[in-house]
Amino acid sequence: MRAKPAPINTESATAAADGTFLVAGHPVAAPKATPGLYLVATPIGNLRDITLRALETLASVDIIACEDTRITRRLTERYGIKTELTPYHEHNAAIARASILARLAQGASVALVSDAGTPLVSDPGFKLVREACAAGYTVTALPGPSSVLTALSVAALPTDRFFFEGFLPPKQARRRARLSELARIDATLVIFETGNRIREALADLAEILGAREAAICRELTKIHEEVARTTLAEFASNARGVETRGEFVLVIGPPHPDARELTNEALDDLLRGQLKHQSVKDAVAHAVELSGRPRREVYARALELAKKDKRAGR
Repeated sequence: MRAKPAPINTESATAAADGTFLVAGHPVAAPKATPGLYLVATPIGNLRDITLRALETLASVDIIACEDTRITRRLTERYGIKTELTPYHEHNAAIARASILARLAQGASVALVSDAGTPLVSDPGFKLVREACAAGYTVTALPGPSSVLTALSVAALPTDRFFFEGFLPPKQARRRARLSELARIDATLVIFETGNRIREALADLAEILGAREAAICRELTKIHEEVARTTLAEFASNARGVETRGEFVLVIGPPHPDARELTNEALDDLLRGQLKHQSVKDAVAHAVELSGRPRREVYARALELAKKDKRAGR
């Protein structure tokens, strides 16, 4: 009876030769990639979330263009891939893009990856793809992980229509102005945010977007993955308790159906009725809850009505 071979440590093992990758510690040959640009989706956290096609391509191209070579090297070393890495990020994009296009002109095969997820989503790959297409080079997309779709799938919010915003402006004035524009979009919103701005962003979201359901997705697919679901108001009121470490994807439900049906005249009538026996603050809170309209919009209208009624002696 033959002894079983000793298990291979996939964390540290290296491939036997260029043009191979490791699956469960065993080298697999990767046929040479044909010339062109390959857009390869990579894991957003868990390194096991990689397709066989992606591994084969990364092992068989001439070069891998990536945002941060240190991050991509963790992936290539995990799977025993020895392909050369070259940086391509927002700070060197103009120079690096010319170099990559020159390699393509020479008949090379190039893979483009982002630090995590699908290339071109919040990374500088768009111009490279545009110029490669304009020059007539073959551009091939390899689908795979995406933090946007992962967050949408676990948020328990409508997915039939969604709008991906990316990162909100870091300064509050610009952020609030942008949120006022987003408030008019009749779809689920997907927003990226950083840990050092998450609490301030939640306060602005609650005030401007009104009474909407939302989910905070933190560290998706990683060891400390967390998904919290409630309303923007609840998140804002408990913002001090929100963990700020990690990467965040916010998913915010569409406006309440009543918000689309309530006319401006109906909103005025609702506010006037509430203002007769409530403070502006309480009247606004009640109107936001019933109408689903953004708090900022309702508050501005309430102040205007209060001034008009005061001048009219009502």
